Amino acid sequence: MNETSVFEQVTGLAAVDYALMGAAVIALFLISYFKGRGETDTQDYFLGKRKTPVWVGTLSFVATEISAMTIVGIPPIGFTENWQYLQFFIGSAAARILIAFFFIPAFYRFNCTTIYEFLKHRFGAQTQYAGSAFFFATRLFASGVRLYAASLAVSVIMGWPFGYTIGFFTVVSIIFIGFGGIKAVLWTGTFETIVFYLAGGAVAGWLLLHIDGGLGGAWQLASEAGKLSVFNLGWGTKDPNLLWAAVLNGVFGSMAAFGTDQELMQRLLTLETRKESQRTIVATIFASLPLTALYLGLGTLLFVFYKQNPALPLPANPDKILSHFTVHVLPAGLKGLVLTAVVLASIDSPLSSLSSSFITDIYRPLIRRGADERHYLLMSRVSVVCFGLLLAGIAWLCAAGPGRMLWLAFKVNGVTAGSLLGVFLLGLMTRRISNRGNVAAMLISAALAGFALYLSEKGYPIGWSWIVVIGTVSTFSLAWLFGRKPEESKA
Repeated sequence: MNETSVFEQVTGLAAVDYALMGAAVIALFLISYFKGRGETDTQDYFLGKRKTPVWVGTLSFVATEISAMTIVGIPPIGFTENWQYLQFFIGSAAARILIAFFFIPAFYRFNCTTIYEFLKHRFGAQTQYAGSAFFFATRLFASGVRLYAASLAVSVIMGWPFGYTIGFFTVVSIIFIGFGGIKAVLWTGTFETIVFYLAGGAVAGWLLLHIDGGLGGAWQLASEAGKLSVFNLGWGTKDPNLLWAAVLNGVFGSMAAFGTDQELMQRLLTLETRKESQRTIVATIFASLPLTALYLGLGTLLFVFYKQNPALPLPANPDKILSHFTVHVLPAGLKGLVLTAVVLASIDSPLSSLSSSFITDIYRPLIRRGADERHYLLMSRVSVVCFGLLLAGIAWLCAAGPGRMLWLAFKVNGVTAGSLLGVFLLGLMTRRISNRGNVAAMLISAALAGFALYLSEKGYPIGWSWIVVIGTVSTFSLAWLFGRKPEESKA
């Protein structure tokens, strides 16, 4: 029995599939080495000395935005539902434009390493610490769950034990990010986005070649089944796919995710000038929308393919449709390409942003002041290791929790995201002076958003996507009431 058949017998994957994934991981290490060598200070480690090209910043941003949950999670939407998910991008595009012209100029005005430094300059240290703490709580939990989901999917495809898969992702992430810093993240992100497009395009091409009637036949069958609906013009508060709700939630959700989250905003702070950073986030609209549409289209094509081939078995859970199709239908080579896309999307972890926020917002001002850059660079790399192990622990605990924990994790993100967005908007849109009042407003609003989430889970007519809106409005309003006018502070 040859080597290839042994691979296929054990996992369903051929040697070429493993070779593709192995080559991609080696490419990550090479990029990390060549981009990260010679770093001497945290300015280089966290910001790349602001020398990032616009196209690299754009593709890296997309790689961070498109996680493994997107790669394996969007096709099931196209498979079981329709294209109404794209309505969210109307609001998301508007949010990116607002971030470009309101958030980014403020961050560059204060020469911020992390966006929470803006809160210190605008309000005071307490608001900065609270913002950073909310970021840690949100990002650690969400990224730990994301690591869990990706590890579970890859362990099923490759036949690895779940713990080994977590260990693989953790070790690779710590090595390439710990050594290369933000430049490694940026350039590997560019590589990842290219692979996402290649994998999605290759699978779509294979499906079109194996669907009776090609594109025309697929379009007709999908249209007759109502799979191509894009706009939902109804009215209500529970359904997040209504046009007005999707747009509104897209604006608030994307402003919170992109404008107040260090993981994504860190990429935009590595551009040399404010104008380049603004061009970068606007360009992400035209890079991420086609990618999302591509993977939605995969779901629609999978629906048509299985409709025309009813003898083929379907997974018990439609959320696993892409993984199931990859393992049981796709030929060798294409299997490896899809697996590589999922693995790369999983490895792009938030370790650099967590480290930058910890060192800049917590360690420097509160734990070790006045040390030299060599010390801070060393501690930055140490913190990458610590955060990597912490994320692995969270992912492991998720495996022991109930299945609903995965979906609740993304809803819980809204509990803290609204508080962050509300306080940032207060600083950007008003001249109100507040500091400790901001902290109180953020805590109260997080509790209110948490209560709204609880009501939503209990069946009350509150769509979970409204939680960010509730938290944002509450934080902004309370912080404004707790604050004072600038002239009052002088008096």
